[in-house]
Amino acid sequence: MADTSAKELQAKQKTEVSAPSEQTTAGAVFVPAVDIFETEKVINLLADLPGVKTEDLKIDLHENVLTLSGDVAPFEGPDENDIFSEYEVGKFYRQFTVSEEIDQEKIEAEMIDGVLKLVLPKAEKTVPKKITVKAA
Repeated sequence: MADTSAKELQAKQKTEVSAPSEQTTAGAVFVPAVDIFETEKVINLLADLPGVKTEDLKIDLHENVLTLSGDVAPFEGPDENDIFSEYEVGKFYRQFTVSEEIDQEKIEAEMIDGVLKLVLPKAEKTVPKKITVKAA
């Protein structure tokens, strides 16, 4: 007999950053959920940054450390008061160590509907090469 029970779709809760250093700004800091996919030529990184506008997103690469940070401003206007709020505002922050395998000069970023897509192309020397064997 087949199991016909449906699985519930549940939203993942935001996870606050737990770092050994102290914050210098007020407010919550969240870790964006990230998926990473690899092909022979690139590594694709998708980061969920709901509510972050493109102009409020910063991507830095310094000494092989890729840093993503973005601010989410409150949605209510100056004349509005919160009655009920489940959505938390604050800052998203996450860092990755980028290996020498990545061609850092060719990294591309695109933001679509709150999802950041980073394309990290592999350096030519690390892309696998196929060697054809000739029959004698």
